[in-house]
Amino acid sequence: MTLTLYNTLTRRQEPFETVEPGKVKMYYCGVTVYDYCHLGHARACIVWDVIRRYLQFIGYEVRYIQNFTDIDDKILNRACVEHSSMEVVADRFIKAYFEDMARLGIKEADEYPRATHTMNGIQRLIHELENKGFAYPADGDVYYAVRQFAEYGKLSGRKLEDMQAGKSDAYGGLRQRVNVEDPEYQKKKDPFDFALWKAAKPGEPAWESPWGAGRPGWHIECSAMVRDRLGDTIDIHAGGADLIFPHHENEIAQSEAVTGKPLARYWLHNGMVKVDGEKMSKSLGNFTTIRDLLDRGVDPMAVRLFVLTAQYRTPIDFTDEAIAAATNGWHTIKEGLLFGYQYGKQLGWGVGTASLLAETVERFQETVNNDFNFPGGLTVLFELAKELRREGNIIVHEGKTETSPDELQRQWQTLVTLAGVLGLEAEIEAETQTSNGLSDAEIEAKIQQRQEARKGKNFAESDRIRDELQAQGITLIDSRDGTRWHRN
Repeated sequence: MTLTLYNTLTRRQEPFETVEPGKVKMYYCGVTVYDYCHLGHARACIVWDVIRRYLQFIGYEVRYIQNFTDIDDKILNRACVEHSSMEVVADRFIKAYFEDMARLGIKEADEYPRATHTMNGIQRLIHELENKGFAYPADGDVYYAVRQFAEYGKLSGRKLEDMQAGKSDAYGGLRQRVNVEDPEYQKKKDPFDFALWKAAKPGEPAWESPWGAGRPGWHIECSAMVRDRLGDTIDIHAGGADLIFPHHENEIAQSEAVTGKPLARYWLHNGMVKVDGEKMSKSLGNFTTIRDLLDRGVDPMAVRLFVLTAQYRTPIDFTDEAIAAATNGWHTIKEGLLFGYQYGKQLGWGVGTASLLAETVERFQETVNNDFNFPGGLTVLFELAKELRREGNIIVHEGKTETSPDELQRQWQTLVTLAGVLGLEAEIEAETQTSNGLSDAEIEAKIQQRQEARKGKNFAESDRIRDELQAQGITLIDSRDGTRWHRN
């Protein structure tokens, strides 16, 4: 079973072969920390989190680096509005980032380099580019000479001659707009050249450099951080599809002009998030942050499931119906994950881990090995969870099982393991508490409240009531005939 990946650089699916056998060096272009993370960040971080988990599951040692852009015009603008500083704004939203990702169950990266902490590496790389004839100074700025790099455009497939000023492109709109009155344009030798270093402006943070006080351009920071933390060539460079051009294209030009080596063997890009069929943006009023979504009562695991039900390279559409479907799907998987804690003792399971179902694990791995086909992997999880739920209902109503306890333990352990690969985990402690003495009438009243919420399509309230009862040892079983319940 060979893992194959779609490589944006080659535009084809290829067998995965690492620079160093058994080890993966992976870099993800992280967030610019000027605001709270939104649904697009949620998708990207979940996708790369699960890819990292899966690579570890199949035996790779993964070193995973994710950066923070903590010097940027948007950060400076926010600091100005708040009468604060760039550092204060960046620190606040880095803290918020970790809070949001913890709620989504995102494992922390091995390291989080920041642009402001990488100045030596940034300046060293610019100096080498200048010495090799790929960069030139201009009144305190330093620009990359795009036409000096013969392979410019190889990642995006775009050619400079097709990106002339005022010329329409295949993607809609103009590829290059030039204002000849712009002082920056007048400094450049070519309109396609981009800034590696920007001269200091009054009132802005600045660092001393051989070209004068200033700060780095956006693209150079990732090239420097990759090189400093992972070396000249890495295995996977990851990011959103919106970063292919110009950010990742410029990274390649910067890094490979200096090292003469490929920056990354595989370039992976996740698709974008739409909201009700439209691009998410603040101007359209459909901009949703992670914390707003979770604070409305949406289960973080339902968000993960929603993301994983789509192939990671394709766009996904965030709708109330999609989240409701993901929530229902999560309840199915969650019931399977709780099976062992609810019935294991009754079934006489011993302490320890049972062996996994080899054929099921093999089928899961064979499916996911096809360009990280997580939707196909979820199909395997749903099959296990539904079977365990069916057996749980039989235990409740008949006091026995149709499948041997040993086989059920293997099914459950397999589900827990594979769900863990996808980062899907049930909160065991809350879910396995015993009843606090609710009367039958109180339970029925809660169920009636839940039914009213479901009729009104208030799925968040419906889920809250269900989870509240589950935490108190009351399990609900929905069917076409209504809702039954039992005390655990």
